[in-house]
Amino acid sequence: MALNIADLAEHAIDAVPDRVALIGDDEQLTYAQLEEKANRFAHYLQAQGVKKDDKVGLYCRNRIEIVIAMLGIVKAGAILVNVNFRYVEGELRYLFDNSDMVALVHERRYAERVANVLPETPKVKTVLVVEDGTDEDYQRYGGVEFYAAIAGYSPERDFGPRSEDDIYLLYTGGTTGFPKGVMWRHEDIYRVLFGGIDFATGEPLADEYDLSKQAVANPPMVRYPIPPMIHGATQSATWMALFAGQTILLIPEFDADEVWRIIQDRKVNLLFFTGDAMGRPLLDALLAHQGEADQYDLSSLFLLASTAALFSTSIKEKFLELLPNRIITDSIGSSETGFGGTSIVAKGQSNTGGPRVTIDKNTVVLDENGDEVVPGSGVRGVIAKRGHIPVGYYKDPKKTAETFKTFNGVRYAIPGDFAVVEADGSVTMLGRGSVSINTGGEKVYPEEVEAALKGHPDVFDALVVGVPDERFGQHVAAVLQPRPGTRPTLADLDAFVRSEIAGYKVPRSLWLVEDVKRSPAGKPDYRWAKDVTEERRADDVHGNHATVTS
Repeated sequence: MALNIADLAEHAIDAVPDRVALIGDDEQLTYAQLEEKANRFAHYLQAQGVKKDDKVGLYCRNRIEIVIAMLGIVKAGAILVNVNFRYVEGELRYLFDNSDMVALVHERRYAERVANVLPETPKVKTVLVVEDGTDEDYQRYGGVEFYAAIAGYSPERDFGPRSEDDIYLLYTGGTTGFPKGVMWRHEDIYRVLFGGIDFATGEPLADEYDLSKQAVANPPMVRYPIPPMIHGATQSATWMALFAGQTILLIPEFDADEVWRIIQDRKVNLLFFTGDAMGRPLLDALLAHQGEADQYDLSSLFLLASTAALFSTSIKEKFLELLPNRIITDSIGSSETGFGGTSIVAKGQSNTGGPRVTIDKNTVVLDENGDEVVPGSGVRGVIAKRGHIPVGYYKDPKKTAETFKTFNGVRYAIPGDFAVVEADGSVTMLGRGSVSINTGGEKVYPEEVEAALKGHPDVFDALVVGVPDERFGQHVAAVLQPRPGTRPTLADLDAFVRSEIAGYKVPRSLWLVEDVKRSPAGKPDYRWAKDVTEERRADDVHGNHATVTS
């Protein structure tokens, strides 16, 4: 079996060439058209000197071109690098350099940032630009329009041999605040994230052609992943749909009202989103139109799947009320483990604690000695994945050793999520053991935000923690010691740090203190900072982000 992502996609292309593969805002492609354009793109990369295992960045929102590029990259034997389009120059500079990127595909709206970064990342020799209706100048750094660039290259599938050992790189947040590249073998990520397993039974598909055979036998379903393609969950939804000959809907921007209209107009069957950050606006949009004669026709929709962020029980219950007879799921997983488990949302579930899921047979909870936690014991352990797991982190042996550990002769991926095993074998998630903040599915690491804050002339010291947020699960909060005689506001800090960090990392609430508490060795006391946020109201709150206080 050749469990290579390009091969798996080509099985479906050959099985259902005339079926619609991708639908964008104003165009669509069949599987045969996707194949032709992806082949041209792959040949273009090779003509520019892109070799096997070279890195190609994708700096785009959800558009048809990003999927053409994803498929073309793996066809050419190169490795894609997912670039968060919220990043500003400093973050982009790090990612371009850390990944050893040699080529980049970006939307035109990001040209100014790219122009500022390229002089310091000389390995990036080739830049293709996707038109998006903006008029940013990309010719100053040699950018070439995407379709014009690939038009003259061969549409044929005549590439070299591939292997299940080829690497798929998935960048995720790292402990320094900068992203880390998780290296997966193609076979391994297929087995745990891209559909090479029956998620209900945990059994692997026996035949690599199973999905394409099913595609021929069944009419296509329309999948609508809302989160941006920078997330592993949306990449997963896309590859799974391609392997199975289904149709993927790609919309660049999230607008809750538009989502329901799109579901109605495009007859969407499966909707993918990230917890409360998208679930709450979607619910509000439904409620706003409740009882109207022209309320959306959602009869085609049968699955709503949440992953990667907190999905509150109260919101789940309301969805069940408004959308009866649908399946609603809440899944866990990470870039280091792939799919870990899921729960089917039902009425009357507990509103306390974290999400409770049924884990798959290769996901376990380990105690501090590396032994499996006994169900019902109340022992807090860490989620660990065995079997098909990543090779490690790209260019980071230290972090690899910390996350991928061997106990009792078994190698595990342990990203740091704590959990308790209930008496019935289900698992209640307690959250990431580190101090990272999950705001709407985006990871924020305090040290990076603290460094940006402490560059402000009125800031003497600062600690950053996550506080509850009705929409995003958590938002970033700063516990700050100002310099004598000053009293910085959130508006002051916001304007200052936005040049250093992406907007979702910027603090939304602020507590001012006389002294920031640290250990004698100077290490931050995050528990103390969290207590401060829980003991009194914030001194300054940005926008409508509500802070829960005791």
